[in-house]
Amino acid sequence: MRAALLDEVPLKRMAEVITLLIRRGPMDDALVIHDTFVLEQTCLAPPGRVFAAFADPERKRAWFAESPSHEVETFELEFRVGGLETARYRFTAPGPSEGLILANEGTYLDIQPDRRIVSASTMALGGRRLSASLLTITLVPVEAGTRLTCAHQGAFFEGADGPERRQAGWRQRLDRLRRALAQ
Repeated sequence: MRAALLDEVPLKRMAEVITLLIRRGPMDDALVIHDTFVLEQTCLAPPGRVFAAFADPERKRAWFAESPSHEVETFELEFRVGGLETARYRFTAPGPSEGLILANEGTYLDIQPDRRIVSASTMALGGRRLSASLLTITLVPVEAGTRLTCAHQGAFFEGADGPERRQAGWRQRLDRLRRALAQ
């Protein structure tokens, strides 16, 4: 694993990344930090259209995976109970993660069309597992469109990005989803 990591990151950057992981602060001493957050928003689209934005690989990639801070190397989605979703991103924005691969691997546990999606996933940075999560998306029709609730339950391991950054990341993704649905 270390040899693969050295292939992915220039040696000079490796020292910076190791230093960053060592100086993570309060999470250094914890074996696992558990956290739950719930985000809600109203989408100006009916539940079927919001559901399709999660179910269709091209639509989901556009709002979920694409970003100016990284290059998407892989995004695969098999949207069915037991189906897999995998994504690999290479960070391109300047900073301690530049050049590193972020890998997400998940499976769908429950899918109720136009109502609910439950998935479990893991995240790794540079080959190092950071977290495991359970995500529940619920869709409820409201007069303005759809009330989307995103419940994230996470176990964050040593050196992880932490609950605050994960919540901020989901807020950004859901904002991109809302904008995509408004077009």
